[in-house]
Amino acid sequence: MNLAEPHLHIVLVRPEIPQNTGSIARLAAATRTRLHLVGPLGFSLEDRYLKRAGLDYWPLVDLRTYRDWDEFSHAHPAPPAKIFSARTEKSYLAATYARGDFLMFGSETKGLGREFIAKRSDCAYRIPIFEPGVRSLNLSNAVSIVVYEALRQIGALV
Repeated sequence: MNLAEPHLHIVLVRPEIPQNTGSIARLAAATRTRLHLVGPLGFSLEDRYLKRAGLDYWPLVDLRTYRDWDEFSHAHPAPPAKIFSARTEKSYLAATYARGDFLMFGSETKGLGREFIAKRSDCAYRIPIFEPGVRSLNLSNAVSIVVYEALRQIGALV
């Protein structure tokens, strides 16, 4: 695990699919991005699909876990956050990312919730989807798109 301060933080709130979280963990390891898992989780951290998707990179993942949103909020009372949802207007390309940002994503089936987004609409962004029949992107794909744009903006890609 990398103990240096991370470039960014990925926050998954109530993730449900272990393969997605495993893929995101692998991305977090590759980009030296801290991964925060906010429960309740839809799987066990011992899940074989989670472990398989993360391959042998789990020792390199800077992972923090929280029972629920209250525990996360207590540990990080006012993090510099950007939230991502298919149900908001501003493009993720309109965001100005900074080192230390917390990039927040909701569960695969419920997202972050309308109330959560409404309270934070000033920092809510979406990834454009051009086909009206497609409701959302795969969570691990969405996280990858945002993380690499954020890394590009903060000058971490060399």
